[in-house]
Amino acid sequence: MPKAPAKTAVQSLTKTAKARSAPLPPVGVIGLGIMGSAMSANLVKAGFPVFGYDPVAQARARLKKAGGTPCESATGVAQQSRFIILSLPSEAALDQVCADLIAAAPKGLVVAETSTLPESAKRRALAALGKQGIVLLDCPLSGTGAQAVTGDLAVYASGEAGAIKAFAPVFDGFSRARYDVGEFGNGIRMKLVANLLVAIHNVSTAEALLMGARMGLDPASIVEVVADGAGGSRMFQVRGPMMVERSWDQATMKVSTWQKDMRLISDALNASDTPAPLFAACVPVYNAAMALGHGSDDTGSVYSVLEHMIGAAPKAGSAARKNKR
Repeated sequence: MPKAPAKTAVQSLTKTAKARSAPLPPVGVIGLGIMGSAMSANLVKAGFPVFGYDPVAQARARLKKAGGTPCESATGVAQQSRFIILSLPSEAALDQVCADLIAAAPKGLVVAETSTLPESAKRRALAALGKQGIVLLDCPLSGTGAQAVTGDLAVYASGEAGAIKAFAPVFDGFSRARYDVGEFGNGIRMKLVANLLVAIHNVSTAEALLMGARMGLDPASIVEVVADGAGGSRMFQVRGPMMVERSWDQATMKVSTWQKDMRLISDALNASDTPAPLFAACVPVYNAAMALGHGSDDTGSVYSVLEHMIGAAPKAGSAARKNKR
């Protein structure tokens, strides 16, 4: 069941922190990329002592600027924290972090794995950490990097119910809702269902805006009017303005990263023998985005891909932004 949505995650935890006589527990964040850095900043605002690690020095510097404490290793984070959030880019990173956590030999540690990774990798981590008494939860997130900044995330929490309950105040520190979806692994399964829809809705948003523009409608007006009606979607609301402004160089989900998610969705469809004609139709669009050099851009750049298909030249403003990189 979902927890009751708060006004904002940060406001909710700030009030909670003030109401408590005991200080909030230290929280670790390993992986300080787009999502990890946003979550750690919001946890700091909510009153948690935050310790973080990322192999990129610039990411650690951002944490320090936000009020957290950067550590030199994942082991260092484990030695300082009661709860740890993982936001990682790959299976290899998860395997390495698990080894580091085990080396720290912490007691009573609960870890929430929020990354979009294969269920098999998460189960491998569950077994390895469990042997050392470390509880691992599978808790993917629904929301973009921009939504993470404002705490507009939903957590799909799966695994040991008692550990999820213990972790609840931390989830409240960076999310607007939490859904307890059952046994370990259900979190990533739910995430792949959601991402299948995101993949389709993102491309359909680009199609709709391009069609309207070619019919002579003002793209900004399309976003305002359609988003409020039956044809709107969350992706239309989030990515529509980006497509209109051609600001996909300000990535909240890079196309190169999204390709990993697309492969995971494809694997799940194949494993479950699920027909998915709409998903299959959008795969070549994301592949084309990579081929056209949009790997480091936001997935909103599929709008540019569709323009390329009809031979439309990029807007001057977009080219100027590209040159500033």
